[in-house]
Amino acid sequence: MTTQTQHVDHELIQAAAEVARTRCRGDNHTMAAAARARGGRIITAVNAYHFTGGPCAELVLIGTAAAQGAYELDTIVAVGDRDRGVVPPCGRCRQVLLDYFPALKVIVGKDDRIRAVPLTDLLPESYVWADHQLEAE
Repeated sequence: MTTQTQHVDHELIQAAAEVARTRCRGDNHTMAAAARARGGRIITAVNAYHFTGGPCAELVLIGTAAAQGAYELDTIVAVGDRDRGVVPPCGRCRQVLLDYFPALKVIVGKDDRIRAVPLTDLLPESYVWADHQLEAE
């Protein structure tokens, strides 16, 4: 793994933390995510927890971004409610984010170890769905 630390987008962390603080209530919404679109706009979302396995905040964010016309994301971060701080994406989210945005940067770490890393560093030797699709003739 060749972890390349990138610039940390503190405004993005603050946006996710604000949503986590003000919109995450009870057990249904416990995580917030924020992403910076290529044009600079910040998009936010919260998870939709359900005992059957509702979508994580990062996955809700993908749909929210598309609904707002943002199809290219540069950086993403997830923040937990109750001041839990930055939370790294789960394995499923890592795979889906890779399939949608292979060049995405992800903010991870705690306190003074916050850093932005390429998503590929969080999912080495990964399966890339697009690489295994048949070419349309």
